[in-house]
Amino acid sequence: MQKILLTIGLIASFFSSAQVDRSVVPTAGAAPTINIKDSEVFKTKNGITVVLSENHKLPRVTFDLVMGAEPMMEGSKAGLSSLAGELMMSGTSTNTKDQLDAKIDYIGASLNSSSTSLTLSCLTKHMDTGLGLMSDILRNANFPQDEFDRIVKQTESNLLFTKSDPSSMGDNVASKANFPNHPYGEVMTEASLKNITLEDVKNYYKAIFVAEGSYLVVVGDINRAQVEQAIEKYFANWGGKLQPKQEYKMAPKNTGNRVFFVNKPGAVQSYIQVTYPVAIKPGSQDQLPLNVMNAVLGGGSFGNRLTQNLREDKAYTYGCRSSFSIDRTGSYFGAGGNFRNEVTDSAITEMLYEIENMSNGYVKDAEFTQTKASMAGDFARALESPSTIARYALSIIRNNLSPDYYQTYLKRLDAVSKEDILNMSQKYLMPKNCNIIVVGNESVLSKIEKFDSDGKIEKMDAFGNEVKEMLPADISAEDLFMKYVYAVTKTSTPKAVTKKMKKVKNVLQKFDFTMPQMPGTLKSQVFWAAPLSKGSKLEIPGMVLSRSYFDGLAGADFNPQTGEAPMSAEKIAAKKKYIGFIPELNFKTSGMKYELLGIENQNGVNVYVVKLNDGYTETYDYYDVKTFLKVKTHEIEKGPDGELQESTTTYSDYKEVNGILMPHAMVVVFGEVSLTGKATEILFNQGSLDSFKK
Repeated sequence: MQKILLTIGLIASFFSSAQVDRSVVPTAGAAPTINIKDSEVFKTKNGITVVLSENHKLPRVTFDLVMGAEPMMEGSKAGLSSLAGELMMSGTSTNTKDQLDAKIDYIGASLNSSSTSLTLSCLTKHMDTGLGLMSDILRNANFPQDEFDRIVKQTESNLLFTKSDPSSMGDNVASKANFPNHPYGEVMTEASLKNITLEDVKNYYKAIFVAEGSYLVVVGDINRAQVEQAIEKYFANWGGKLQPKQEYKMAPKNTGNRVFFVNKPGAVQSYIQVTYPVAIKPGSQDQLPLNVMNAVLGGGSFGNRLTQNLREDKAYTYGCRSSFSIDRTGSYFGAGGNFRNEVTDSAITEMLYEIENMSNGYVKDAEFTQTKASMAGDFARALESPSTIARYALSIIRNNLSPDYYQTYLKRLDAVSKEDILNMSQKYLMPKNCNIIVVGNESVLSKIEKFDSDGKIEKMDAFGNEVKEMLPADISAEDLFMKYVYAVTKTSTPKAVTKKMKKVKNVLQKFDFTMPQMPGTLKSQVFWAAPLSKGSKLEIPGMVLSRSYFDGLAGADFNPQTGEAPMSAEKIAAKKKYIGFIPELNFKTSGMKYELLGIENQNGVNVYVVKLNDGYTETYDYYDVKTFLKVKTHEIEKGPDGELQESTTTYSDYKEVNGILMPHAMVVVFGEVSLTGKATEILFNQGSLDSFKK
């Protein structure tokens, strides 16, 4: 014991007296050799390339079946591949969707599909059951009509969400700007979704899910003999020929910067992306030094230059990142983030400055050393996952890489020099020939014109299509409101409207709403009583999710998290501007501020666009030019914490109830939530506000 204590004392004495200069970065040692166990690779008679990575630490196994087909143009049916991928799990000729789901759940497995793959993960002891289901889907998927209709409806809701999500809109524009006449430049729209038929989905499945050229990546508690036996049992009779490969040209280099703008009314932030296509493929000798250069510029940790400048120094944003997406079919550079409206132009200036500054000299010692150390650590951590080894093996095969490409990664990373980074910057960074995409409020337009080489900003919609200038309205706002009133009341004179509306004392609308990927139904009730009383409630069985009421003088809002809170004076004043069951009748005298902005084309339909402001909520209402029915409402409202909250509601399936046309279908999108609703009951003169007060 005395010897142990003496040894501890000597060690403590040494460390207490040693002088360590922590300002000096330790010298890096030689790059270690990476001993990655080679995956076994072999080919089957029917054309499947099998990649096996054994790992017997856990009794689990994963089978990832990847098709060999390259992306193909879908034209007027853009989005067909993603729709088909979602539908593959919708049933087979031997199992309904419910039966498939039950059998997968019973063995505790996961079985998922995409547009070009099927992936099974399960306990090794349940491998036969899982592969039986996987093989059934692969060869016998039957795409039921009801499931097709359900997925289409769900996709319609997702497209509505896209219209309210700045990054989704920006990515759509970037895809089209970077990849014209290329599969990566095709974006699903509501119009292209309508063009896709069930027969199209079936034909896609038959053409793409074929054995020839496919890859089966197997990872986990399994050996080669077991894999060969499983392939013989479940995949030997699977056939089909690979589609001919198509070559696509890169977009020509810009001759100056192009600015694209997507209008998002009421936005308090601008989503900005600086992007352009890049001529590089996986395995290029430039790829690793290019990744190091990008990590310094805007990748990796918060220490990158873009984040340090725009977040830490300027406080323009929470974060600004960059990346090179390198793919054998098409590669591109992208950098961006979300920025406050008032600094939109300053943010673009600083982003372009940092991109250009990378080419003006060598990187600093500290960022150079730290970046390479971080990348080495990330690589080492990734190797802890067995699936990484198999993914590397697949990458070597598909991208024609050298067999030791990943074994030599750390040595090649260590060999990257400051000169290499400077060369990559000068070769691949193009701050004067890029696509600058801004999604935000029109108030920023005048600020960003200077970044376009010809001063002509290209205005796009949420799906990257060119927006035609809004046409001037051919009627006044007051005339539009009356035409809407005449349309929904099925009358033609003010006297007839007055007579019909006098009979309406109150209206109770009940809707059932569903959410994608969420079971069950949400029950909604909306109530109005003459002249100003309103109530609303959203609930699931046994729980009220939200509730609100206003009796013309006061009101309150309720949610389970914060309880009931009285309405503010500002909100009460706004509520009082919506007089009557059809408030358009009284906008002229209620104090509502309104402006008819013009005629806009949305999804092939011309609509009048009206901007309303009640002092609390900014609203954009859209009325069909032909029918004068309201087809959409976009609201921007202050939330409880003062932050702006946006929601979009689309109306359809108008039917007559008590002599008035009422929408019986609607989709509500707020944030990332999308609700699809169907009217279950609409009652006139039968409700009470009391039920919304508790």
